Amino acid sequence: MSNIFASFPRFPLAHLPTPLAEMKRLRAALEAEGVATPHLFVKRDDCTGLAGGGNKTRKLEFLIGEALAQGADTIVTTGALQSNHARQTAAAAVAAGLKPVLVLLDMVPYRGSTYKRSGNRLLDDLLGADVRIVPEGADPATFIKTTLDEITAQGGKPCFVPTGGSNAVGSLGYAAAYFEIADALDALELTKARIVHGSSSGGTQAGLVAGAALRGHGPVVHGVNVYRSDNQAMAEGILRLARATAEKLGAPAPADDAVILEEGFLGERYGMPTEAMVEAVELVARSEGILLDPVYTGKAMAGFLAMIRAGRFPSDETLVFLHTGGMPGLFAYEQEFVQDA
Repeated sequence: MSNIFASFPRFPLAHLPTPLAEMKRLRAALEAEGVATPHLFVKRDDCTGLAGGGNKTRKLEFLIGEALAQGADTIVTTGALQSNHARQTAAAAVAAGLKPVLVLLDMVPYRGSTYKRSGNRLLDDLLGADVRIVPEGADPATFIKTTLDEITAQGGKPCFVPTGGSNAVGSLGYAAAYFEIADALDALELTKARIVHGSSSGGTQAGLVAGAALRGHGPVVHGVNVYRSDNQAMAEGILRLARATAEKLGAPAPADDAVILEEGFLGERYGMPTEAMVEAVELVARSEGILLDPVYTGKAMAGFLAMIRAGRFPSDETLVFLHTGGMPGLFAYEQEFVQDA
């Protein structure tokens, strides 16, 4: 069944399959707290290999493939100033011989001293991206349209990639990833399992849910909302995208209850640090030597740990934390982790 993905335009970018590693020391740390802890694994999609890695690389294989099939010469995308997606899109465009244009929004009220110049912003410039910051008070959609029209007027052929690469084409990357994860778990004879991950623009979770519908059996998909305060509306949007992706694959439509989206770990708002995030980032770094990020995986891991500590998962269930990358963002949030910063 999984060879259906070969029927879509695809440009190879990722180092696949990414590792699936057991987190024995994190489990031991939790058990030392007196917590009954299931077997813990991490799916290392921070190791996809493109300009620091991350989950967007899987999506971009299909998005860049489609852009090339359409004859595009420029990739335009959008995101926050410290967007992991924008960084990976710039790298993917360069690798495919396309021009990257990034329309970034200064939408996070975080004002750490390195936020606007380090982390992903530094890498965007290093990759040679044409970075355009949406002016304060301007409408982002209008600014993006003006950018696309300007490129076209100059003889270019732009292809617009939505925030997070989260459309039915991009979500194919995680429909395929579901097979990769489920097959690896089957090989280990771990048939009762759950994938837990940070959910933001929705394409990763939608793809996983569509992949589960296509495969017909495998691990439960459990998202942790790190993006929006309106959790129900966000879940409904993910379900719509999952169904659109499933339709593209010729898979059964995911059921009404197929999207599990955990709330309570976003904090004040998207991109703003929380104490639980800092604790989670430090615990995983010091137990497993794995670096998470402040915006996505750190908050997702905070949710993951809280649910384990609360006894939310059966002891015989294997938990797989999907590490979606973002480590460069740590440098933009330096003062959260360095006391004298």
